[in-house]
Amino acid sequence: MANGQPSQQINIQSDPATLRGVYANMMFVVHTPEEFVMDFMNIVPAQQQGHHVARIVTSPGHLKRIIAALAENLKRYEAQHGPVKAASEPPGAKEIGFRAG
Repeated sequence: MANGQPSQQINIQSDPATLRGVYANMMFVVHTPEEFVMDFMNIVPAQQQGHHVARIVTSPGHLKRIIAALAENLKRYEAQHGPVKAASEPPGAKEIGFRAG
């Protein structure tokens, strides 16, 4: 319930490929005044190759809500499983042409 209004149930459908999900170990973010674009890649440095696995485009306001939801879920995860160490940049990522941050 938000702002005292009753919640509304929405039926969300998903195809099997989306439900399986994809693995990503690198993300590239660009933005304009109107939107953020997050590209997710699966990089295999030993093979000097990678695959673009997903692109998410969202508004700045919604991105802020996504960040808050991720932070809250990470906090809950760490409370249950202990602290998470940030992953380092994959070896060879700079040579492939991707930049962190």
